[in-house]
Amino acid sequence: MKLYFAPGTCSLSPHIALAECGLAFETERVDLRTKVTQSGADYRAINPKGSVPALQLDNGEVLTEGPAIVQYIADQKPEAKLAPPAGTLERYRLQEWLNFISSELHKAFAPLFTPGTPEETKTSAVAGIRAKLDHIAKTLENRLFLMGEEFTVADGYLYTILGWTKFGGIDIGDWVAIKAYHDRIAARPAVQAAQAAEKAA
Repeated sequence: MKLYFAPGTCSLSPHIALAECGLAFETERVDLRTKVTQSGADYRAINPKGSVPALQLDNGEVLTEGPAIVQYIADQKPEAKLAPPAGTLERYRLQEWLNFISSELHKAFAPLFTPGTPEETKTSAVAGIRAKLDHIAKTLENRLFLMGEEFTVADGYLYTILGWTKFGGIDIGDWVAIKAYHDRIAARPAVQAAQAAEKAA
């Protein structure tokens, strides 16, 4: 498998999942401005959407969209327990979290990264993000991870997005449960390995 990624983006989430599973994979950096990969390939020929992540499978097919990619990765090594078995209520709970993070939290950061966004719009975006973090903090008050006691791909995704809070001047220390959660995940060897690999790329 090959993961197409760009440092500082949500492609860190599947990178973490791959490292957690201990699967064999390659990586290739993408310049999101030029849409050219590190080897000089036209990234739009690989992923016409032009965004990361994209995962090229061993049979040559390309899978896109982070929540789909991380579930595929998890299913390649069920014993890693990064996702509950397909068809169970717990799997739908995982999908519930992945969808919430993707559509409600991830996208809420868009105004903070868009040049020329009016300050009023940014202020409104930060308020919305904080409200979503309030919900997450309540969930984490009595559990180690989003799904309970086990780390899943939803945690890798949320950890990735929490890394963006600094761009909005949001201090995750305002939520004791979230800060402790973030620190727990940051200490995981696979998370450290994925982050180190992206910094070195």
